[in-house]
Amino acid sequence: MVKTANVVAEIGLLIYPECQLAAIYGLTDLFRISGEWAQEASGHGAMPVIRVSHWKVEDEGECVTCIWDSHPGEPHVLAHIIVPPSIVMPENMHIPPAAATWMKTMHTQGSTLCSVCAGAFILAETGLMDGRRVTTHWAFARQLAARYPQVNVAEDNMVIDDGDIITAGGILAWADLGLSLVQRFLGAEVMLSTARFLLLDPPRLYQRPFAVFIPQFNHGDDVILRVQHYLHASAGEAQVISELAEKEGMSERTFLRRFTKATGLRPVEYLQQIRIMKAREALELTVQPVEQIAWQVGYKDPAAFRKIFHKLTGLTPGIYRQRFSVLAANLTSNAQ
Repeated sequence: MVKTANVVAEIGLLIYPECQLAAIYGLTDLFRISGEWAQEASGHGAMPVIRVSHWKVEDEGECVTCIWDSHPGEPHVLAHIIVPPSIVMPENMHIPPAAATWMKTMHTQGSTLCSVCAGAFILAETGLMDGRRVTTHWAFARQLAARYPQVNVAEDNMVIDDGDIITAGGILAWADLGLSLVQRFLGAEVMLSTARFLLLDPPRLYQRPFAVFIPQFNHGDDVILRVQHYLHASAGEAQVISELAEKEGMSERTFLRRFTKATGLRPVEYLQQIRIMKAREALELTVQPVEQIAWQVGYKDPAAFRKIFHKLTGLTPGIYRQRFSVLAANLTSNAQ
């Protein structure tokens, strides 16, 4: 006997110019598969499913229409709308005004708006993220904050659920968002079954273990650029801010102001980022003891190194090595 479907929610996926179609079809499949596991868990009752529809910006960006529906025929009641990542960088994205207008209209009708990665730039055009705490890909966080200064960008988080606005970070964080919505509509048991079937981890909380330090060198301050080059070349040595300032003929206060303006970080924070970047590389590529790595990158106290490493990556050095060591991956591959 075939069970009747009980649509518990409709989720609309927005297709815009040069969006990541892998996210569109990946989410479509994820929600379909979750329905199969929901059928297993539902016993003899009606099978709970998530209805999925695809919405595309058409007519040269003038309107948004439904181009595909997993359960056609019924009126659309979009519980959630998801804006997927872009396959081009944010500065090259074309943001159709119709997309923002449509999402604002749907939001007034009760839809929760979601974005993944650079999709946050599309969602931000609605103005509905102003004053909200949101996330995007860690590499785009500064750009999003600069373009939309009213938005509170939290680059560490993988998913931030603010009720009617949900944002996800990395380019593949659509899986984390999708599983979170499966848990919301179909329950934790179905979410975990779906994740296991797809060989996915349950929804992750943070991007920090995956983020890498990208120093800013194109700020136009030649003096600070010279200091940056020096710090990168001698990160393992003891550094004194007053001596760096004196070397460049500045007061310490002026040096701190110019350095922070140019790089976005205070000198101590910048040096920490360089040192942890070098430590991560050593953990990934060598079998050196953690204490030796700490010493090499400039920390005489291994406990202080571990504390700062955890602060910047969200992991201890030992766990980071377990997860990201290239040598460990090669050994596992050869053993198989």
